[in-house]
Amino acid sequence: YEFIRIFIDWKRHEDSTVMCVTRKTISAKKDCIVKTSSLKSISNPTMDTKTLGIAAAAATASAAITYVVTSVKYEKKIVKQRSEKYLEDQAAKAEQTRKQNEEGLPSGMKLGDVKLDSVYLWELEKLNKYFPSEGEGIENVMAALDYRRAATEIFGDEEADKELSNRAKYSKLIGDHECILSHIRVKPGVSSLALRAYVRAGPREKLHFNPETVNAAIVTCGGLCPGLNNVIREITRSLFFLYGIKGKVYGIVGGYKGFYDPATPPVDLTPENVEDVHHVGGTFLGSSRGGFDMDKILHFIKSKNIKHLYVIGGDGTHRGAFKIHETCMEKGVHIAVAGIPKTIDNDVDHIDRSFGFISAVEAAQAAIRAAKVEASCNLPNGIGIVKLMGRSSGFIAAHATLGSGDVDLCLVPEVPIILDGPTGCLPHLWRRVKKNGYAVVVVAEGAGEELLGESTETDASGNKKLPQIGEYMKKVINEYFKKQGEQATVKYIDPSYMIRSVPANATDALYCMQLAQNAVHGTMAGYTGFSVGLCNNKMCLIPIPELVATSPRQMNPKGRTWERILAVTRQPNTGKFDNKSFRDAESVPVNQKPAA
Repeated sequence: YEFIRIFIDWKRHEDSTVMCVTRKTISAKKDCIVKTSSLKSISNPTMDTKTLGIAAAAATASAAITYVVTSVKYEKKIVKQRSEKYLEDQAAKAEQTRKQNEEGLPSGMKLGDVKLDSVYLWELEKLNKYFPSEGEGIENVMAALDYRRAATEIFGDEEADKELSNRAKYSKLIGDHECILSHIRVKPGVSSLALRAYVRAGPREKLHFNPETVNAAIVTCGGLCPGLNNVIREITRSLFFLYGIKGKVYGIVGGYKGFYDPATPPVDLTPENVEDVHHVGGTFLGSSRGGFDMDKILHFIKSKNIKHLYVIGGDGTHRGAFKIHETCMEKGVHIAVAGIPKTIDNDVDHIDRSFGFISAVEAAQAAIRAAKVEASCNLPNGIGIVKLMGRSSGFIAAHATLGSGDVDLCLVPEVPIILDGPTGCLPHLWRRVKKNGYAVVVVAEGAGEELLGESTETDASGNKKLPQIGEYMKKVINEYFKKQGEQATVKYIDPSYMIRSVPANATDALYCMQLAQNAVHGTMAGYTGFSVGLCNNKMCLIPIPELVATSPRQMNPKGRTWERILAVTRQPNTGKFDNKSFRDAESVPVNQKPAA
């Protein structure tokens, strides 16, 4: 085709004194230009124009073929060189890895611009510093009570003990200074780096308490949360099945008040009566806010000879738990106090997430789907509003929005609400409705204080009562559409308490089991005044004062989660960022070392 095109083109311009023959080469993206100053000047004068055209075309074709052949050879050479270089690099990496393994070093490239100067461990209070150990000489093995009975029937008492000693040992016991670094991302270029670390959770080699003398108590305080019954169940089962305690486990009914209120006496918890409680939501022990009376709680602990106290609640409940720990230490009462963080808002600091949070986000999806159906089916200009829990942080609203993908506007406490103007949420909703015919809004209950003001009223736990942001948004949306000369059909859905009363899903059920077991491991080892949680996807024990010092936490308005919200909803970004409020927690300068 190129040959024919050149020939026809030459025939059209055979009287020209100059002829340019152009061939486009796609692989090289260049033009090959063949020039002749005068066809007649370089040919036989007697040669006719037809012969000249054929000669020129042949020359062009020859040049093209030569170029293509050369290009193919060059490309093959380049491919071969790349392949050889890759194989050389892989061989060098394998050799380097072999040498590092022989020296006991990890594989990989050693970074010269990333260095770790020191690690500061958040130490836990240990009872063996102040009280003699009751578990001296007792080997920490899984009690496996049911297996013991079966082994006794098969092997007899003596052989059963021998079988159990081999089969019931933990595959790994945790040492005192095994720790999990608080931050897994380190910035290069920092000359010296000091990092915080948490005590790693898990069974210890030495027991502080003798399982035969342990009495324990479990109390749930504050609001409900998916997984409360799972935690109660797994603490009870761990005490009996992992450690084989011979004492009682008391379930304190109705929060802190249950320690002394005659109307709600404690219940005996056994593996049998907690067997199926995890299939229902809430807490079968009951819960309440307030009711903390240190003297009456201490009286119960002494009268029942409680050695372990497990307190399940948020940052306020944890402050009460630490008060119990401090008072018992001052009074010389030998007891281990452990907390399990519980907050539907996911606002307890340092831990990856609180139990029940994933279940609540999942439960919120039904409300968002309902809002979409209402908005899309009710004309004209349908808008569905869903209010979700989130007193001071918008984690539930944010994650429910991301999990849904149907939300057009997400409002959280961390980001101020701007109603009108270029970055206003109302013009954004107007545009979404005009494009799609409807819109869906998710709002956290604590959002909009800059519009409605802060309430001075508080509940029994000291939490301030929140203004009705959902109803307010419904009102201003209707008013805005009227100003535009149109009517909006706004449907408001408030599933706040529904999402926290559901049973834990599989993910949270597993998490609850891990929390409960590691809380029991910690108390049996003699740790006290601590809480347990997932940090960088590893189970850790955290001192309660450190846990509550920066709680409740908030979502970073300049973080990845909020950026994803903006990408999904395409709403205007009204976030304000204060470098002092959201410090870079990835590293701590040496001159600002965290408390050891």
